[in-house]
Amino acid sequence: MTQASDLAFYTANTPNGQKVSIFLKEARLAYEQFDLDLDKGEQHQPDFLKINPNGKIPAIIDRQAGLAVFESGAILSYLSSKTGCLLPATEAENVAVQQWLHFQIGGIGPMLGQLWWFLHASKMGNTEAIQRYQKQSLRLYQVVDARLSESTFIASENYSIADIAAFTWLRTWGELNLDITPYSHVQGWLEVIAARPAVQAGLLASEPGSRNTAERLTSVEG
Repeated sequence: MTQASDLAFYTANTPNGQKVSIFLKEARLAYEQFDLDLDKGEQHQPDFLKINPNGKIPAIIDRQAGLAVFESGAILSYLSSKTGCLLPATEAENVAVQQWLHFQIGGIGPMLGQLWWFLHASKMGNTEAIQRYQKQSLRLYQVVDARLSESTFIASENYSIADIAAFTWLRTWGELNLDITPYSHVQGWLEVIAARPAVQAGLLASEPGSRNTAERLTSVEG
């Protein structure tokens, strides 16, 4: 098991940060967490840019391996491969996990992220942009719903990093003013994922000030 001093986790309370937080709890890894204040621009400070030149969270440093890894999908894949946690059993399943992981990275995240920005951050207001991103976001919910109508989890019958990645974004439908009533399979899947103790612990650990350093350095029990 990775020791507390071996893994440093740089994050903030966003869907992408929550992904890695959840995995760390699922894998019961000990780690040292550093919460960055995005509003203050801490992600653009020189020390952090040495870890991620793009100036975005999350990022990790595996001190034991001497590696820094940024981009949430890359981190999930790296940690799953390194630890064996949620690692697919077959090549076919691994390809499916990677496909749906990249679907989240290339589709769900950008569309829902833009919708959030135009709804909550834009000072100008842009009805056309909001309508566009609402339409595209709902289309992606429909894609996931169709998939979940034939599979217990997104990539296969087994819970995977693809589910973690999609969950932290798709759970935000309320703050995005999206009506997901038609997507019953997504609703049921969200409930199943949200009930996992490690998911609850990972979301809690993402909240600033919710845990002290000693607690962050311990793995989830149960």
